[in-house]
Order: sequence, then structure tokens, then C-alpha cells
Amino acid sequence: MVGIFVLTTTLMLPTTGTATAAVPDQVLAWNQLAYQELIVTGAQPPPVAALHLAIVHGAIYDAVNAIDGGCQPLLVAPPADHTDSTEAAAAAAGYRTLLYLLPGRASQLAGYYATSLDAIPDGPAEAGGVEVGEAAAAAMIFARTDDGRFGDPLFTEGTEPGDWRRVSPTGNNFKWVGQVEPFVIDDAADFATSGPLPLGSSKYATEFNQVKRLGRATGSTRTADQTAMALFWSDHTIALWNRMIRQVSIAEGLSTTENARLFAMVYATGSDALIACFQDKERWGFWRPLTAIREALSDGNAATAPDGAWTPLLATPPYPDHPSGANCVTSAIVKTLRDFFGTNTMSFSGTNATLGITRSYTTFSQAVNEVRLARVYGGLHFMTADAQAVTLGRRVAVWRQDHSFQPVA
Repeated sequence: MVGIFVLTTTLMLPTTGTATAAVPDQVLAWNQLAYQELIVTGAQPPPVAALHLAIVHGAIYDAVNAIDGGCQPLLVAPPADHTDSTEAAAAAAGYRTLLYLLPGRASQLAGYYATSLDAIPDGPAEAGGVEVGEAAAAAMIFARTDDGRFGDPLFTEGTEPGDWRRVSPTGNNFKWVGQVEPFVIDDAADFATSGPLPLGSSKYATEFNQVKRLGRATGSTRTADQTAMALFWSDHTIALWNRMIRQVSIAEGLSTTENARLFAMVYATGSDALIACFQDKERWGFWRPLTAIREALSDGNAATAPDGAWTPLLATPPYPDHPSGANCVTSAIVKTLRDFFGTNTMSFSGTNATLGITRSYTTFSQAVNEVRLARVYGGLHFMTADAQAVTLGRRVAVWRQDHSFQPVA
């Protein structure tokens, strides 16, 4: 699979039941193992993977932070001594939470865990770290039991112009994501968007004709770079961002404690943005461009014309248009990265794991600006769905920055 190993440097993924190399930073090690088990082996779609990475990294953060962090815990601050091993704490928390999420992979996870502990000197520090990690994981597992995951799977379909209709035969389109208990925000409804444009408005016609022209599979007016942009960001959003964040972490030489905080912030914030986003998708239930363009005779707008054969560049996801999930989570992640590093300036790149397309950036904001456009170029969203999603994700991240993960005086 192209791209999966691009950003790992010396951190080697296991290819059998046990890890193939000792990795000093156990936050990065268990991040890579979680990536492998949840996304590569488990094939979890982006909303599910984001939530599960938040569970894993939230526990790892609370364990490491209790020993060495000095910041607000996400859930708990288990009793710890400053001499306890942060590496052992991270490994124990990562192992226990992944075992909770993937009980069918128990033997593989036990092998990874044994390799992690083999890399840590035996003694009281290791034992203490393991105890702290297990306590943090237990608190996270308790908090996420019956948290709303995997509930009602189906968004509400409508029959009126503008109403969302299913365009793919999936049996689960993740409505339940909007019903999950958030990680840091109080109420996802607080971040509701103002909604799609009225069908009869001139602004709607402008956006309709924009995506009709730029987002079609054939005969589009896209440039070659715009097509590459759409295809690059068609990758599994969470997997792509995880690889890019690992690259930044390694390049910046982050410590175990810093990595614990970074990945927990990213995935708790990104997950909450997705929760608010999917709740909003059900709230507005707006049709996708594929339906809108094929059924434009019904929208009451003289400036839109139907095309019954119109097909988007990318396959239409099985849930409503508004707001854009990729933009909600990307905006939340980008704002979190800017907050963590204290700058927007950062050089990084990513490679689409399936298509091999690589794109490079010199600022975090370049990435979110691209995603906002890429979903139009791919024929997946109206621009308003993208723009309001960017605002939603940023608002969630601002809330997190003001209320969570802050240094304790």
C-alpha cells in the first residue's frame, strides 16, 4: 500500500504477531499500532477511526500526563510518581484501550505489548508506569461504554426538493456519530451551522453551477492540479492526517510527553468536530450535488438546469451534504496543530495511500484551504457545506483551546 510507511522513519510496523523493532517513544509506537490495527487491518472508516484513536490517545495522554505532563487531564489523573516510566504508562494505556476496541485481535496486541515492555528496563519505574497506564485506560473504557457509538445507523431520507436521498446501497451511513458523547465539548448542538442556501436563491444557483462544472467526472473545467487535489484528499481522511502529523512530530523532535498531548488534542478535537458535524447532517438533511443536478427541474430555480447523466469525479458518500465531514475534521485538526505548535508555518507533505499522489505544504492553513476546494472539485459538496464545516471545526478547536489540555498552575 503506497504511502503507509512514508512517514514512519525508524518506527517499524509489525508484519506478524509481534513487533519487529523496539521503539523508544511508546506514544508513536502505539499510534502506529493503532493506525495499523484500526485503519489498515480493521478497515474502519474515518468517523469510526477518529473516535477510536481519540479513545486510545486520550488514555495514553492521561497516563503520561499524570507522571510528567503538568496539564489538565482529559478524564483522570491516576496516582503516579515522577519516577514512573512514561513509556510503560503509554504502552499499557495503548494496549488496554486497543484490546477493549479490538478483542478479536487479543493475541496480536499481546505480542505488541510484550515487545514494548521488553524495550523498557525492568524495575519499579516500569511497574509503576504500567499501573498508571492501566488506571488511565480503565477510566477511559468506563467513560466510553454506552457512549452512543454504533447506535442508529440511518439518516432520514426525504422526498421533497433539497432533501437528502441515499445514492449508494450501504446499510450503515453513520448517523449514530452525531449521537456520540463528546470528548471535550459540552454539547454538539452548540456548534450547529446556519445551514444550506435556499434552493431558489441566486447564491445556490452559483454554487450549483460551480460544482456541476468543476466536479463532474468527465468534461470538467478542472485544471490538472485541481484534479490532483481532489484525488489526493479522497484518501481516508484520518489515515492521511495521522501520517502527516507523525511526520511533523518526528521532524520537530517531540518528546513522549509532548506527543501524548499532541495526539490526544488532535483526536479529541477532531472527533468532537465530527460528532457536531454528523448531528448537523441529520439536522439539515440536504441533498448531495449528484441528486441536486439530476433533479434540478424540481428545485424551483430558473438558473439551474438538470443533467440526468451527471456523475461526480469521486463516489458520493452515503450521508447528507451539509456540512462536509472532511472539512469539519480537517479544520479542527489544523487549528489544533496551530495551537499546539504556536505557529501556522510548518513544512510537511503527504501521499495518498492508494493513488500515490503526493502534495506538500509550508503552512497548516494551506491544507484546510485545499480540502475546502477539493470537495467541490470532487463533485461531493456545495461550497457552503465546505465553508460552514471549516467554521464548525475551528469553533470546536477554539472551545478546546479555552477549556481543555491547559497547563496546571
